Amino acid sequence: MRQLLIFSERDDAEEVAATLGEWFPGLGVPRVVRETLAGEDDAEDAQWLVVVEGLAGESLAKVDELTERFEGWR
Repeated sequence: MRQLLIFSERDDAEEVAATLGEWFPGLGVPRVVRETLAGEDDAEDAQWLVVVEGLAGESLAKVDELTERFEGWR
């Protein structure tokens, strides 16, 4: 199942992606993607997504803790 982790700062998204790549080496490093909201005029409002696939159960609990630490959400 695909999970999207959402952050307001690129640095946070990249740090989380790198950490997840270390924790779950079988998945590789997750993609970091910039997502602008429909109708947004200001590019500063763009959010950063970390796309994670193949995690479930206890792994998602670890992902949630890490995401919250960087003020993001799943």
